[in-house]
Amino acid sequence: MRTGFRPCVVFMPVLLLVVGVAAWSATALARQGGVADGVLAGTVTSDNGPEAGVWVIAETNELETKFAKIVVTDDRGRFVLPQLPEATYDVWVRGYGLVDSAKVQLSPGREDVTLTGVVAPNEQAAAQYYPGNYWYSLIEPPPAHEFPGTGPDGNGIAENLQSQGAWVDIMKQGCQLCHQLGNTATRVVQHLDDFDSTVAAWDHRVQTGQRGNSMSGAMNRFGRQRALEMFADWTDRIAAGETPPRPPRPSGVERNLVVTLWDWGTDSSFIHDEIATDKRNPTINGGGPVYGVSAGHGSLTVVDPIANSAVELTIPVRLDDPDNVPSRFPQTQLQPSYYWGDQLLWGRGGPDGHENSADPHNPMMDQKGRVWMTSTVRARANADWCQEGSDNDYAEFFPLSRSGRQASYYDPETERFVLIDTCFGTHHLQFGEDANNTLWFSGDGNTIGWLDTKVYDETGDERFSQGWCPTVIDTNGDGKISKPWNEPRAEENDPALDTRIAGFGYGIIASPTDDSVWITRTGPFPGRLVRLDRGDNPPETCIAEVYEPPSIENPNVDPMKTGSAPRGIDVDRNGVIWAALSGSSHMASFDRTKCAVTNGPEATGQHCPEGWTLYPVPGPQMKGVETPGSADFHYYSWVDQYNTLGLGANIPIADGSTSDSLLALDPETGEWVVLRVPYPMAFYSRGLDGRIDDPDAGWRGRGLWANYGSNYVWHTEGGKGTKSKIVHFQIRPDPLAR
Repeated sequence: MRTGFRPCVVFMPVLLLVVGVAAWSATALARQGGVADGVLAGTVTSDNGPEAGVWVIAETNELETKFAKIVVTDDRGRFVLPQLPEATYDVWVRGYGLVDSAKVQLSPGREDVTLTGVVAPNEQAAAQYYPGNYWYSLIEPPPAHEFPGTGPDGNGIAENLQSQGAWVDIMKQGCQLCHQLGNTATRVVQHLDDFDSTVAAWDHRVQTGQRGNSMSGAMNRFGRQRALEMFADWTDRIAAGETPPRPPRPSGVERNLVVTLWDWGTDSSFIHDEIATDKRNPTINGGGPVYGVSAGHGSLTVVDPIANSAVELTIPVRLDDPDNVPSRFPQTQLQPSYYWGDQLLWGRGGPDGHENSADPHNPMMDQKGRVWMTSTVRARANADWCQEGSDNDYAEFFPLSRSGRQASYYDPETERFVLIDTCFGTHHLQFGEDANNTLWFSGDGNTIGWLDTKVYDETGDERFSQGWCPTVIDTNGDGKISKPWNEPRAEENDPALDTRIAGFGYGIIASPTDDSVWITRTGPFPGRLVRLDRGDNPPETCIAEVYEPPSIENPNVDPMKTGSAPRGIDVDRNGVIWAALSGSSHMASFDRTKCAVTNGPEATGQHCPEGWTLYPVPGPQMKGVETPGSADFHYYSWVDQYNTLGLGANIPIADGSTSDSLLALDPETGEWVVLRVPYPMAFYSRGLDGRIDDPDAGWRGRGLWANYGSNYVWHTEGGKGTKSKIVHFQIRPDPLAR
């Protein structure tokens, strides 16, 4: 549901726009006296006897927002559903090798429930419950010997694709970036009878809806005809009855998992990320609301996990320029959506009548409980003080004329949004651990920017609170950055000069062990990490370093120890960088202290393979892929620095965005714990957060938060009308703990 929105405009001395909201917040909630204590317990059996490692699902519509809880049976088929609010639940069994049991209606308080699992009559019936990556593993990219591509007049593979790994990378970055592949909505071709061939059906399919431009463009990057033939072959074989291998059932600690879900947003929401606490102190906001950003709707979504309620708050743009604030979502479609026709879902004037282009992307919480986010606050042209000719030190050093997204925060205590202009573009944001609570931003193709939040809180001055530096590496080896430098994409670089590197900065993290900050750039293949040290007098003392994962196109490394496309990035308490490699499907660690070379003429990316350790993720390999190429996709990664889940401190976790899961790695053993969300299928996670609600409450007082972050929430099991969901992961000491 939406709350009323009553803007009250206050112009501060620096013309900062502050908007008050008649809003729902932690202090305004009708809280329900703590976490519910209802329990359902019993046993699952089938014709095969007790069913171990299957899921028991309980769901209700009787609370303020739809609520579900999922647990796993132990080795004797026993289960305990804990912490159930009072309501009537539909309860059923799902498991690999089974089909869903009939739903039975139960209320908390039963300790003797007997549920009957239904053995699947055949493998095709069983496979309907397998995660998307298992189905996607049936796809078959062109074989390695066909690379490099020879173009449309040759083998149909784009000439710039030098390796099979580069092709697989496009399958991930170009085709899995916005939604799952392999779920029912994508592996079954709708309206096939309307076309002469499956290839023609796919050609039309990738042009539909507001993402049609992006999907169609991805086909062109492969070599369009060759790519369409690959996808058509995949779905034709599935239609003919081909099935993937059976996934393993949860085992060991995976059976201790408790998953809780709440609906939030609308049936067209694209909720990108969520935040529950301050990453630096996960006890902040304990037991409080969880916040998400609905990108296309320009809103802040909020769930209260105690009251089991959800609302949306509209994020404002500057009131003096609302009609000129652009949307990154196309406002035309190549072809109508199969689900929504010509209706535009995102951007100004969407289905709920929101005239809003705030386009929030990523929220983070500070030590005061304020929710900071990257959001668009104005038109793209920068203020004069950002541009060439300004006396601003940063503009004099590296002027910026445009930015596509800026910053804002929501203060639950005052129920206000505060909009903050930035010269640099923004995407993700992370707080440093310095005394000034510096907020770092990725998202600009040429710079790394920051906001000194201490100075901003004291002065309200946007200009004097922010700074930025271009990413320039010390290729002449003199230990500093000097102008002029070699520019990106120059035909020839002068070895006597330093070299500026550019490209969209995706993830960002500040190191807890020094003053550096790191970003990820997924391209050009194989992607890169970029480290920035501001020095003691930025921008003049800023210096960058670049590190690429060992590449399949580097003849000096073992092809089976190569990776590509770091997207998500985090750091452990020892300063080791962790990045999910979305192209090659690894969790990768990078330890800069192991590098023999960090700057100079050789430090251009492939110079420190010794710093990388690559951990292949569980799950099936794509057909015919000879080098690392799991069918899973990892949108982001996160390190549980403070043991908020219960698996230990400094545990890296990758999104299994195509495998309906989070993937937790034990770095000491290399073993994985798969935290599966079996219902509703098509769990596509992006950002993660871990919170300690009560440090003295054991497993009940801690857990991870993630959400269904697909662009296409209607691809989720249930189809059109299904809402996005926020998900809480908890690890019990055993499957029967209460």
